[in-house]
Amino acid sequence: MTVAAALPRSEPAVAGGAEALLACEGIHTFYGETQVLFDVSFAVAPGAVFALLGPNGAGKTTTLRSILGLTRPKRGRIRFGGADVTHWPTHRIARAGIAWVPDDRRLCPTLTVAKNLSIAQKRTRFRPWSLKETCEIFSALDHLMHREAENLSGGEMQMVAISRALLGAPGLVLLDEPSQGLAPKIVADVLATIRRLKDEGIAAIVVEQNADVALSVADHAAVLDRGRIAWSGPAAELRDDRALRRKLLGA
Repeated sequence: MTVAAALPRSEPAVAGGAEALLACEGIHTFYGETQVLFDVSFAVAPGAVFALLGPNGAGKTTTLRSILGLTRPKRGRIRFGGADVTHWPTHRIARAGIAWVPDDRRLCPTLTVAKNLSIAQKRTRFRPWSLKETCEIFSALDHLMHREAENLSGGEMQMVAISRALLGAPGLVLLDEPSQGLAPKIVADVLATIRRLKDEGIAAIVVEQNADVALSVADHAAVLDRGRIAWSGPAAELRDDRALRRKLLGA
């Protein structure tokens, strides 16, 4: 187990000595005068799945927003692929290869599924994904192409949101509450997609209230509590230690 205090501020550790694809180094993030994140440090290796857990209000979504430049840290540094992206605009961060699947999906409601997906396609230094590949992952997608996004179910929206992220040729995908409100079959498809990303060498950060879901696919995990990392270490350790889970997550 690695406690937050043991994480070096200048170079967060990656298990196994792998070079970090993403490194958050002592970030402090505020909303106005209210501080939400306090000295948060962690690193994600290429192709690794990192679970970010904690109660509501712990700062999980703010961490993702900090990485994306939507809520910029006031102190600390964020590196992606060796570049300091802390002060980059969000569109440049996205074009560098970081994709986001927000908890509310954020599709363009009056556009068809086909149009939502077509406008997401871009080139990065990471390998491109085709529409055919996303339809192989989510077989129902083929039948939704001409439907407006506002007329989709929650599970259908999630399929489109994840497919949109893949079509942006990511090296890292940020998934915020990917299982929220979904039927078990769709949750299974989402987990299978995360495993496929890992097989393809694409990293993921999974923010989840459902710890079982996140820990079932994660290599490493961290638990946020009131904006601070209370624990970090191998996901298997947290998954298998009931006493530790109860202490950290109450479950």
